[in-house]
Amino acid sequence: MSFFHRMLSYPRRLLLLGLLCLSPSLPSLALDLPNIGDPAERLITPDQERQLGEAFMRRLRQQVPLIDDPELNTYISTLGNRLVANSDTPGQRFTFFIVKDSAINAFAAPGGFIGTHSALILAARNESELAGVLAHEIAHVTQKHLVRAYDSASRMGLPMAAALLAAILIGTQDTEAGQAALMSVQAGAIQQQINFTRANESEADHIGMQTLARSEFDPRGMPGFFERLQQSTRLYGDGLPPFLSTHPVTTDRIAESMARAEQTRPQHIQDSLNFYLAQAKLRALTTADAKQAVAYFNQPKTDPPLPEAAREYGHALALARADDYAAARTILTRLGKTDPDRIAYPLALAQLDLSAGRNDAALEQYRTLLRLYPTNAVLVEGYTQALLNTGRHGEARQLLEEARRRQAQPDPGLYLLLAKAATGMKREADAHEAMAEYYYLNGQTFEAVEQLTLASRIPGQDFYQASRIEARLQELEAIALEEKAKADENEPR
Repeated sequence: MSFFHRMLSYPRRLLLLGLLCLSPSLPSLALDLPNIGDPAERLITPDQERQLGEAFMRRLRQQVPLIDDPELNTYISTLGNRLVANSDTPGQRFTFFIVKDSAINAFAAPGGFIGTHSALILAARNESELAGVLAHEIAHVTQKHLVRAYDSASRMGLPMAAALLAAILIGTQDTEAGQAALMSVQAGAIQQQINFTRANESEADHIGMQTLARSEFDPRGMPGFFERLQQSTRLYGDGLPPFLSTHPVTTDRIAESMARAEQTRPQHIQDSLNFYLAQAKLRALTTADAKQAVAYFNQPKTDPPLPEAAREYGHALALARADDYAAARTILTRLGKTDPDRIAYPLALAQLDLSAGRNDAALEQYRTLLRLYPTNAVLVEGYTQALLNTGRHGEARQLLEEARRRQAQPDPGLYLLLAKAATGMKREADAHEAMAEYYYLNGQTFEAVEQLTLASRIPGQDFYQASRIEARLQELEAIALEEKAKADENEPR
């Protein structure tokens, strides 16, 4: 479901309150939109759309917890990109990520940024249901629903639009807080209505199911998931699951979607164990208490049902989280012998060794795996962490630099590891540079400027590094000034 459609679904009061939850600053993207011809010809460019999405992601990281586990992020990205490859625009760039949130929801933002709440992944009964939600969101992007809606809202300006993107996700429903907030903000800029019809939802259903079929998923996963959520609304009292609030579903729409799915359903679809393993890991990591997670997986049957291998895998991860490393190792070793080609099990053993302080054993396990999968981002991150733990900062830095060059989307966690490696090598300027990018990607521009200022004052830099630091410092200082100006505009009079 697109951000702009969601603006219609939320009461205006909640939009205002959501915006007030944000820091009032947002970097201006300084983009001038053309204003000629038919609206369809005035769409923002792909680069402008991507910049809006990236500004949204910086704000989002500042305000809500994202799942930073590289294995889970690789899973959701692999699934999403499989769908993109079979969409109407297979060459378009997308970024998939997971929000740690107990509400069942998903959303699309300009530039191909697709967010999925952890609770939605855990609620899916099979991979086709999860793929159905992603395919629906992908269709909103590929069919230009978002950029067409933005054309209608271009008077907002990109900074306000990016703030609203985050506001929709993290908006508060606290009435008292809202009343106080309304007294202290100039809200006129976000009172604009956007005309976005349900025809877009129907089109996203139709296009999404075609994408599912071409990707060899069951198209019935999409309407089936919607229908099951609709039937469960009695558990929400007078309200709705957030997904249904932002993706209005009617009985007729479900029936129409199911009829389409029956016509396009591919044959012989086999569920992926990797989906259930990712689901089990997500639950093991996000359950509030480690003992509670152990108890969940210790049941003979779980709800939703998990294959036995996935249940045991989740049990092992929960035990490791509870510091019962010996029991976790026994289970993971048994799983690895049963299914030796499944990378999840030896990877979990390597991570177990790392958590238990057995760095030499972790290094050996990671080396073995990297010989088989030399560019695997999950392995590189784990291996570099083990190298850092054993004081081998130079090797870690080299691997991280290679990984950074391969990345399609900057990863804050990678820059944090780079900073640690540079610090261990006594390369202070490099450490400050890496920390600057870490802060910037997390929406902390002023802190990023401070890091680059410190880097610029360190003597002994070569001309290339000094010039790079100065150029980046000037760029971020300009953004920081625009943020401050935006903050000053929103100060109560």
